[in-house]
Amino acid sequence: MNAIVALCHFCELHGPRTLFCTEVLHAPLPQGAGSGDGPGRGEHAEEEEGGIQMSSRLRAHSPAEGASAESSSPGPKKSDMCEGCRSLAAGHPGYISHDKETSIKYVSHQHPNHPQLFSIVRQACVRSLSCEVCPGREGPIFFGDEQHGFVFSHTFFIKDSLARGFQRWYSIIAIMMDRIYLINSWPFLLGKIRGIIDELQGKALKVFEAEQFGCPQRAQRMNTAFTPFLHQRNGNAARSLTSLTNDDSLWACLHTSFAWLLKACGSRLTEKLLEGAPTEDTLVQMEQLAVTYLEEESESWGSSEAGEEEKEGAEGREPTKCPVDSSLLSDCGNWQPRKLSVFKSLRHMRQVLGAPSFRTLAWHVLMGNQVIWKSRDADLVHSAFEVLRTMLPVGCVRVIPYSSQYEEAYRCNFLGLGPHVQIPPHVLASEFAVVVEVHTAARSSLQPAGCEDEPSLSKHEFVVTSGSAVAADRAGPTILSKVEAALTNQNLSVDVVDQCLVCLKEEWMNKVKVLFKFTKVDSRPKEDTQKLLSILGASEEDNVKLLKFWMTGLSKTYKSHLLSTVRSPMASEPRS
Repeated sequence: MNAIVALCHFCELHGPRTLFCTEVLHAPLPQGAGSGDGPGRGEHAEEEEGGIQMSSRLRAHSPAEGASAESSSPGPKKSDMCEGCRSLAAGHPGYISHDKETSIKYVSHQHPNHPQLFSIVRQACVRSLSCEVCPGREGPIFFGDEQHGFVFSHTFFIKDSLARGFQRWYSIIAIMMDRIYLINSWPFLLGKIRGIIDELQGKALKVFEAEQFGCPQRAQRMNTAFTPFLHQRNGNAARSLTSLTNDDSLWACLHTSFAWLLKACGSRLTEKLLEGAPTEDTLVQMEQLAVTYLEEESESWGSSEAGEEEKEGAEGREPTKCPVDSSLLSDCGNWQPRKLSVFKSLRHMRQVLGAPSFRTLAWHVLMGNQVIWKSRDADLVHSAFEVLRTMLPVGCVRVIPYSSQYEEAYRCNFLGLGPHVQIPPHVLASEFAVVVEVHTAARSSLQPAGCEDEPSLSKHEFVVTSGSAVAADRAGPTILSKVEAALTNQNLSVDVVDQCLVCLKEEWMNKVKVLFKFTKVDSRPKEDTQKLLSILGASEEDNVKLLKFWMTGLSKTYKSHLLSTVRSPMASEPRS
């Protein structure tokens, strides 16, 4: 998280002061922060805490060696600081933690080295201990602006037997430029910072009670003669937080806590890519899953009732197996291939069939014509349908994987048949059907060059026939040319080609949605429809047929949403 966490103190002599701050560095350490990572550079006190390696450097982060270094430091001069205003001793190297996972460094010192950051932290410190205070002066508050950053501040008191009112005023602040992120992190920051404060207050309370038990200050002050106010302030100002808590490792512990706080707060909220509304394929698959679930529920409910009625009569009978007709498997959403695919991809199928035969087959697939595969190998037919169905929207695919008889085109557009199943003559002569016959043959020169040596395909010969052959010079639907261009581009991997198909299908499904809204919902005249098709770049005959076929693949959810929106009374009201 790109933020700064700091501990601030209100000194009775010098006012608000920054005691300790931790910042995130994504770049190499600034000058004076120590650049070497080896033990030869004086690194010591290394330890590992939650994947973060902490080390203390010999070189100081804030210049404190000589007048020139002191004058160049953005922090206050030594003459303007007392023990209560100082956290790290002169020459102390500060602390650095290395996050091995992200290569980010967390640097802790009394003041930021960068003048602009020092000014931002200084201003936030003053505001958190002066004007920006919640009721009761103890608790969290939020303030800031776009120029100086936004601040989460939690003020609190530390017990001190020598201070006025027996307590001193501190605050822990978190500064960042992202207001939304800081507000969303409010509950997390509040809980973790509150835990740090409770630990500090607990340590200070033990020291306070021990000092009060040994030498009660309240009675001593009441018996002491009145002293001038300034003299009283000078006598009580110089006491550090380490002495108040009696913890020499206080700053190392605070560095660990602040570094972990920055890392944890930065990783708890992640940005996610919103993909928008679900695609038509997703909606159709959800609808198919819902229908399947309802059917299974109704079958289980009916079988449970029937089982109770027939329980007595079924005791002496053997269970009978009901034969399953594979021709009834017309729901493509529930069909899955039974074993490893024979055809690995569309590119592989194109190599096996040859470019002309594949173009004929792909044209019929895209146009919604019936595709019939006749083969003795049912697994090969399953594999072919698995590959070919990727060119169509899910709602347009109706598969009967393998049947013992011919099924009409209204029941399926992908039909697998055995080699001896008779196909009606009118289907063979129809321009709305294509037949792929797989013959068993020895490996010959008929197999296209460049085809991979597949043992399962080398013994087959593929013959593609149709009542209306697609001419090689025919343009066909626009999407067919783009699919062929992607398949022939050897620079594109199979995965990239698959993503191209997804994008092409979504592009043309968007055109289908516009056409459906224009013609079916709004009932526009044919002249306007022609103009719309020209705008969509789909005025050619094959493109129009493709859009009309793909319109059958629209989900019921989308159609009902459009129709309900049009029929709603609110839709017909004029907008003000």
